[in-house]
Amino acid sequence: MDLIIRDASLSERGELRHADIGIANGTIVAIEASLQADAPARDVGGCLVVPGLIETHIHLDKTCILDRCRIAEGTVAEAVRETAAAKRNFAVDDVYARAKRTIERCISHGTMRMRTHVELDPGIGMIGYDAIEQLKRDYAWAVDLELCVFPQEGLTNYPGTEELLIEGLRRGARTIGAAPYFDADPQAQIDRIFAIARDFDAEIDMHLDLAETLDNMQIEYVCRKTEEYGWGGRVAVGHVTQMSLLPPERFNAIAKQLANAGVAVTVLPSTDLHLMGRRQDHAIPRGVVPLEPLRAAGVTCSISTNNVLNPFTPYGDGSLVRMANLYANVCHVSRPDHLAGCLDMITSDAARLMRLDDYGMRIGGVADLVCLDAHDPAEAVSTLAHPLWGLKRGRPSFTRPRPVLHAPR
Repeated sequence: MDLIIRDASLSERGELRHADIGIANGTIVAIEASLQADAPARDVGGCLVVPGLIETHIHLDKTCILDRCRIAEGTVAEAVRETAAAKRNFAVDDVYARAKRTIERCISHGTMRMRTHVELDPGIGMIGYDAIEQLKRDYAWAVDLELCVFPQEGLTNYPGTEELLIEGLRRGARTIGAAPYFDADPQAQIDRIFAIARDFDAEIDMHLDLAETLDNMQIEYVCRKTEEYGWGGRVAVGHVTQMSLLPPERFNAIAKQLANAGVAVTVLPSTDLHLMGRRQDHAIPRGVVPLEPLRAAGVTCSISTNNVLNPFTPYGDGSLVRMANLYANVCHVSRPDHLAGCLDMITSDAARLMRLDDYGMRIGGVADLVCLDAHDPAEAVSTLAHPLWGLKRGRPSFTRPRPVLHAPR
């Protein structure tokens, strides 16, 4: 045995217990009280230890570009327009340097698995892909990085984009995305994405229904296509801010449809709060979908960051605990079990969305562990608990010491 984590607080199916964790060769080999073994030990004093945090939806290729863009309207259209103009001057080294800043922030906040969306179109070519592919190799010691190729500026109306998406999949991307609300024919884009996913046996992760009205919602169509293709459990949709505007009867009907089809939902609270409600001068909608009723209906849900320091989201430090706390604030989450559920949506539920078979606090699982400065999941979310340290495959990946107060003597 290489290491024993002693007196860890563990949450299993809503129950809290204290145990020691034995690690050997990057794998969890024991979880039991008062583990008897001869190995170096680290006593965490009852702090909460969880599997590595999971970022299911982020954009590393267009992070940290506020100095190149203007935010005057704060709308989705402006964000796409400003980013499109900026990315035409991107270079591989530039994308890499900016993405490196953000991925290192994410690592320091406990993220160990990540799905990053990468824009491909004739305006940017494979520049973003090349940079993030190199980043994936260079940071494999700390993060398992999955690339999702997608057409931000349209597919059916942007000749040459489909060929680039296919090239990305051929080069190893295992997920294809979409943004049908910026296509001249949204349903035609959805149709093509499903067809390409079937050809390459790829996962699907769409930006969907990001709008401030109920016009042209596509979520029910995506559910039907998922069932048609037999892709249940392999489709996720992000944003879906239009669902936050629905009356309960239709909301619940769509929740059931999502669950039956096997379509997961990712909420991106920072981005959705920033971009939505720009048309109103009072009673401004928040645009963040409440996930508790979706989870109760059987929908797999995650909370994620989306963008960092760009026109889509001019904020961000890479903290998923902060995203979980922000979501809890916006959606009036207060029950301890629901607060704990927010932590699930950046750990175990996020792993289910990404179909990660080796994930979890279990014997035989990979030793990707994060120690949070809290004693239970609800406290971790409500207090914005700092990750104190992390192990990636049993090897230290980051340390974040507690602050020290210096009282006068």
